[in-house]
Amino acid sequence: MRIGLLTDGGYPYATGESRLWCDRLVRGLPQHEFDLFALSRSAHQEDQGWVRLPHHVSRVRTAPLWTPEDGTLRGSGERGLLARLVTGGGVSFGRRDRRRFAAHVKALATAICATEDADPATGEGPGAELFTEGLYGLAELARERGGLHLALRSETTVRILEAASRARGTGRTVQSATVVDHLAFAAELERVLRPLSLDWYDQESLGAVDLCHAASGGAAALPGLLAKRFFGVPLLVTEHGVQLRTHYLSAPDALFGAPVRALLANFHAQLAAEVYRQAAIVTAGNTHVRRWQQRCGADPAEQRTVYPGMAAERFSPVGEDDDAGGPDTLVWVGRIEPAKDLIALLHAFAEVRRAEPDARLRIFGAPAEGDEATTYLAHCRALAAQLFPDEATGAHAEGVSPVSFEEIGGPEVPDLAEAYAAGGVIVLSSVVEGFPISLVESMFCGRATVSTDVGAVVEVIGGTGLVVPPRNPRALADACIALLRDPERRARLGAAARARALELFTVEQNLAAFRGIYLELISHAPVRREADAVDADGEPLLFATPAEARLLGHWTQPQPPATGARSPSWAAGAEPEEEAAECAGELEQVAAGRPGRSPQREPASGTGPVPARSPAPAPEPVAARRSGPVREPACVCGPGDGDA
Repeated sequence: MRIGLLTDGGYPYATGESRLWCDRLVRGLPQHEFDLFALSRSAHQEDQGWVRLPHHVSRVRTAPLWTPEDGTLRGSGERGLLARLVTGGGVSFGRRDRRRFAAHVKALATAICATEDADPATGEGPGAELFTEGLYGLAELARERGGLHLALRSETTVRILEAASRARGTGRTVQSATVVDHLAFAAELERVLRPLSLDWYDQESLGAVDLCHAASGGAAALPGLLAKRFFGVPLLVTEHGVQLRTHYLSAPDALFGAPVRALLANFHAQLAAEVYRQAAIVTAGNTHVRRWQQRCGADPAEQRTVYPGMAAERFSPVGEDDDAGGPDTLVWVGRIEPAKDLIALLHAFAEVRRAEPDARLRIFGAPAEGDEATTYLAHCRALAAQLFPDEATGAHAEGVSPVSFEEIGGPEVPDLAEAYAAGGVIVLSSVVEGFPISLVESMFCGRATVSTDVGAVVEVIGGTGLVVPPRNPRALADACIALLRDPERRARLGAAARARALELFTVEQNLAAFRGIYLELISHAPVRREADAVDADGEPLLFATPAEARLLGHWTQPQPPATGARSPSWAAGAEPEEEAAECAGELEQVAAGRPGRSPQREPASGTGPVPARSPAPAPEPVAARRSGPVREPACVCGPGDGDA
């Protein structure tokens, strides 16, 4: 089948949160064909380039979620008729389009300002219908006229937002918004709704895929919503972290004021509820995320838990080694930032040292991006120096601190697996955590663990490690001391942890889960019939699209552009001799082994294909995009006997 993979700031770019699991998904399912529809987060991300794509990625469409310094925007249609009408083009025949735009923005603004009356469990309320009316109305208008980018930043939009926030029934925070707040919110609204302005919504792009798989909620799922509305393409949404929860936790006061944050929260809540309503299946990376999805409106009957797939083979040498590393050494691995609460870990280790004087603590990591993380690392180093002054074994020996801050890649610890192998107990001290990747990696290495009860930690550990409350150095110290004094218990817990990780968190189980979900969705999806593939009663014609239409390579005759597939001459009543000659010619083409396709990067503005970063042959026509096993051209098969 043909999968449209929708990403937001991730794959196929070399940097991004969803890059690794999307790449493993695409490479692990070579029997399917993938089209990538990617939204980039910044110019820096685009400059980093793409990862090397496999051969069964047939197309890549990209568009930015950021605005260049000159104000131009690829694929926004800023020169469209709608932009000129709303921003002052002012011709008389544009009144209808101006009224449509104003009505849709008013519906959207009213829904956003009125979400305080919605049911917090489902998102349903007086604003839900208005939200969908405004969202899809703007999408249809952008599809017909273009120019939604500038229209959403126009004075018309700001005036409508101001009137909606002053209406009766809105909250005090929203009512206190100023003109500056409305301008800021209009800019953010345009950025999130930018996918509505793209040229992806036709039979050659999203209309040609069998299934849309959104790698996250939010802006990445918008193309999937429109593909379902315009073409009936089923939508699958995968989230390893709920976008709405991320918005709640990461909206800094310095960036927006309280009114803008309230409006954005209302908008993202409505968008999440609509995405969950329209998705055929919503998968969560763990039960913690699954509960958040239900809180935001997801139907439990349409949810699945699919754990992230991680490469276990890189940790196999450590996990299969009976040597437990430094038996008196505690190891911490991760990004050094305030959420990891290394301050509590250092205070806990002070208690450990009183009970076990030979214990050591090795911290492997680097500060996360930003000044706050760098300052936090400096504070941790200063605290460690204060709590644990350098110790010397003799009067003439150099003092060594029992706490060390190290980065992976040095001569002693060349890779991540060696970091976990350096200790007998792995510690996680976070106060905020989603899916604890470092914990799973330590389980692959067969190490006993001590963790704080945050996020999905308990679900991941499943009884194979010790769990303590967060922000409790005394409890953390007691658990570490218990494992340091009992090597047999460490060995039992480490073996159980490795067995659990190999059962639940490997790439293979992740691929098997999505392979089954893909087939399930396609089996329940309605048949999308082409115009010339049905009879007068709307029933499918037998052999309208023969099996050889699935073969790679050019056909012997040009293809009709409307359907992308041609019926052979025998289907039109050709003579047997002509049919035999045609079939023989097609078999010769298959035997010759035509070269495969290489993905092409196509700009969202629709100006034509641009070669990918490495030289590649031009893409095949639409009729040749689908691939499958080679069959005899004259085989007899009924409707639906093609490839899954």
